[in-house]
Amino acid sequence: MRMSKVVVSVVTIVMLAGASANVCAQAAPAEPLVEQYLRSGRLADGEKAVAEHLKAHPNDDQARFGLGTLQFLRGVERLMQSLHTYGLRSGENEFTENLPFARLPIPPNPNPKTMTYAALREIAMAWIKDLAAAEATLAGVKSTDVLLPLKFGLIRMDFNADGTATDDETLWKVFAQVQGAGADDMAAQAEQFVIAFDAGDVQWLRGYCHLLMGLGEMMLAYDQHELFNATAHLFFQKVETPFPYLSEGRKVADFGMGVDIADLIAFIHLLRFSVVEPQRMTAAHAHLAEVLRRSRASWELILAERDNDREWIPNPKQQTVLPNVRVTDEMVQAWLQFLEEAESLMAGKRLAPFWRGDGTRGVNLRRVFTEPTPFDLVLWVQGSAAAPYLEEGELTRRQVWQDMARAFGGNLFGFAAWFN
Repeated sequence: MRMSKVVVSVVTIVMLAGASANVCAQAAPAEPLVEQYLRSGRLADGEKAVAEHLKAHPNDDQARFGLGTLQFLRGVERLMQSLHTYGLRSGENEFTENLPFARLPIPPNPNPKTMTYAALREIAMAWIKDLAAAEATLAGVKSTDVLLPLKFGLIRMDFNADGTATDDETLWKVFAQVQGAGADDMAAQAEQFVIAFDAGDVQWLRGYCHLLMGLGEMMLAYDQHELFNATAHLFFQKVETPFPYLSEGRKVADFGMGVDIADLIAFIHLLRFSVVEPQRMTAAHAHLAEVLRRSRASWELILAERDNDREWIPNPKQQTVLPNVRVTDEMVQAWLQFLEEAESLMAGKRLAPFWRGDGTRGVNLRRVFTEPTPFDLVLWVQGSAAAPYLEEGELTRRQVWQDMARAFGGNLFGFAAWFN
């Protein structure tokens, strides 16, 4: 995931829709107050202006929805600016291009700052703070009669932190560069493509804020200093570590991947962390539980809709702006059943199946978060790291997961990232 694959879901999936959707002509609605700032890339100005508007018009939930959306996108912009400042090696090799944050379309930086472990944690904390601000704004939207039609592909963000969002930093153009798509065709489609975000999408975006905050809290809960020291050179051009020679001279072997096989082995070996801020795991648990509540609230609103207006996430009687995608009753029912099961797992009322032993015990996921112990990926795969959380009790229902697999087929992950 691009800081997580969820940023891909929120930004890249939207750009993909804009690149290939066949959009029907509709009467143009009044332009949302926030759109002029999104299309010009003046996100800081927009945040200030819409906040001032809300002081004078505190009941304008339409504007509040726009402000929360802008704040979320500004958080994405600031994350990308920070990674650009420190010279992220964006998609430079087959290893890093498959890791969340390393896949962000960060422009090359010919003169980056030196990344330190402390600076990396500060970036994560700033990201969480931005997400919290956006979520708090969206939580203030009480009306269910809100509509935010946006030409999403025309949004600009100042990715390289030079103070100006240029034509090349328009979302549709970034997507065209990443995908190698035809610029002329995409420019025309971006001008016509509109997503009409509504009340269900308010809850959807709140859920994504909580998901990303939860992932950020999990990262900060553990001491990853040793991993940083040994492998940060894979991700950043300049790093402050005790081992500067790792990025110099010959490699042991790279097998055409562009990254030393010895570094890959070290990366996996060092996925073992001590707990330094256990309260962050408790906070992560609260965020993930809230994701499930927001998803349920979102679907209650989506299923109650009777219109069919350029839907982001549709109910089975509507159409989505995404091309060649259809939501069925079976999918919705399987998703709602999944939410119930996931809530039981997060609350510790049901146990996740344990892959070793005689099958009578399971893992209490709630306690994994509320009683964190040092994390060791290899020992979790082997099974011994799960020992503190093994209990006898009611296991998760296999039928729920079978119904999910049947309803979504081979697209389960993609739909799950979209549905939230």
